[in-house]
Amino acid sequence: MEKFNKKGVAIGLGAGLTWAVDTILIGYALASTTFLQFEEILLAAPLLSTFLHDAFSAFWMLILMGVRGELKTSVSKLKTKAGWWVVLAATLGGPVGMTFYVLSVQSIGASFTATISSIFPAVGAFFAFFILRDRLSLKNWVGLLMSIGFTIALSYSGNLISGTTVSIGLLFIIFCIFGWGMESVISAYGMKDDVVSPMQALFIRQFTSAIIFAVLIIPIFVGHGLTAKVASTGTFWFIGLIALFGTLSYVFYYQAIKLIGPVRAMALNISYVAWAIFLDILFLGGDFSLRNIIFAVFIMAGAVLTVYQDQKTPSLETRVA
Repeated sequence: MEKFNKKGVAIGLGAGLTWAVDTILIGYALASTTFLQFEEILLAAPLLSTFLHDAFSAFWMLILMGVRGELKTSVSKLKTKAGWWVVLAATLGGPVGMTFYVLSVQSIGASFTATISSIFPAVGAFFAFFILRDRLSLKNWVGLLMSIGFTIALSYSGNLISGTTVSIGLLFIIFCIFGWGMESVISAYGMKDDVVSPMQALFIRQFTSAIIFAVLIIPIFVGHGLTAKVASTGTFWFIGLIALFGTLSYVFYYQAIKLIGPVRAMALNISYVAWAIFLDILFLGGDFSLRNIIFAVFIMAGAVLTVYQDQKTPSLETRVA
């Protein structure tokens, strides 16, 4: 008999929906004249937008945790082992994952990078099996691979040309996939004993990412001179608004990790690809493509199939105890 965690699924799909909105709006920000003037400066626009997005998100989490009366408690979690596991997860998912993603885009292009990076939930499933003993049934694997397969098909275009740049780009994307796949697994491990709540984990995650970007990534690859230029424009505040959707998406994502485990949370989170297609057609006047609609439906169906669990399947807390 199968069970269906309706709350976990709804929250996981909410993470995908809000991330789709975030992704669409970030696309508008990157297409603004503010970032177009940095086109000749390699990596500047995507890394700067990611840094500012995570910095604003950390600010929104600061306000949220203050309103909830959990700010002091959240900071104190950094003294715990669980808190440092979350710091490691944040480092892998944010600065490591995103930086290598951007480096890969620079080397082999956005299409191939997006296509290959789509397999990160499968990598997460592999490590979740060994670290958390989170086992997927055959039906779950079919759903996960369906989502990944149709995401790859949707993202793919063109032919990969062999060469040194491609080899380096593929190495970059491997690091990216590892970082993204491990973030949710390690976060789940950090939250397993309820020492750190999902909200506290997200607070630590966003501040960790923002600080590493500010201290290491931006100075090395871009320079804070360009950060100051962006800060003097309206795009800066637009990114702050976008980060509200990103923060909400992460709130849902971390809640889903806790409720249904990292693999199922990742499967629902990548539904943002399908959500983005639906939103583009319904609200932004995007071109209707039957192929894209069919692929989007299969992505969503695969994501939902991934979250079905056998009635006797133990909870995440029981498996990692």
